[in-house]
Amino acid sequence: MAEVLEFRVPAGSAQTLLVWGLEPEPGLEHSLFSVFSKFGLLYSVRAHSNAAVAGPGCYAIIKFYSAADASRAQHACNGQRLFQNSPMKVCVCTKQKGFQQQVLALNSNKCQELANHYLGFNGWSSRIITLQNVSGFDDENEELGKKRSVRYLCAVEVMLPNHGVHSRGVGLGEADVENGEDPLDFVTTTRRVQKLAVGKALSSAFQKILLVVLESGKVAVEYNHAAEEPTDSLTEEELEGLVQVNELPLQPFDFEEEVLSDLTLDDELPVWEMPSN
Repeated sequence: MAEVLEFRVPAGSAQTLLVWGLEPEPGLEHSLFSVFSKFGLLYSVRAHSNAAVAGPGCYAIIKFYSAADASRAQHACNGQRLFQNSPMKVCVCTKQKGFQQQVLALNSNKCQELANHYLGFNGWSSRIITLQNVSGFDDENEELGKKRSVRYLCAVEVMLPNHGVHSRGVGLGEADVENGEDPLDFVTTTRRVQKLAVGKALSSAFQKILLVVLESGKVAVEYNHAAEEPTDSLTEEELEGLVQVNELPLQPFDFEEEVLSDLTLDDELPVWEMPSN
């Protein structure tokens, strides 16, 4: 059976593990990462102290990209001592009924990490098609006394030569120059905005790529046509003139904050006392 992975923040219950019965210790998250990363690529490891009513100790939320990896980790680690004196309890989490979590895009660093893991460091490449200064465009509120704003628009192409897949993405970076009288501050802000625009464009390009992980461990790649944008039909020359395009997907990316209140134990697993959150 194949599993399809997207370049998005893992939001499925089957990808999330709840670990409790943990003993407080320095570097607890690092210890958890060392243990659970052996089963597959991790998106995040977050350890928290128990609420007062639950008694001393800690619990953790661990997110895998792959539900199959999370399942193997749960079966292998539940009831084991691993790096501590007492056994820890590991359970698959499930969302409360009626709760629907927003699916968020991975940032560019996480996209590259996921691509490197499943495709290899040489399995993909990217190039910047255009990086344009669009400061002042659509800025009707440019008034005296307001901070100077720097904007850059970027178009990036991601290539997967072994799979014959090419994907484009567009990103907008924007920030205010805190001290408009300081040339160094302007240069620093410009570099930061350029980097932000490139990162958003790279993330946007990866959103259209689907990784199909087979039981054998082999990985196939599909292009998600449903995620296509108006800019994908433009020629490279037209992409270099993006400032003349009226309709662009320039909404800023939302990045995840860990949501703990929506997690409960899987009804199919034995029920233990769970620390209150």
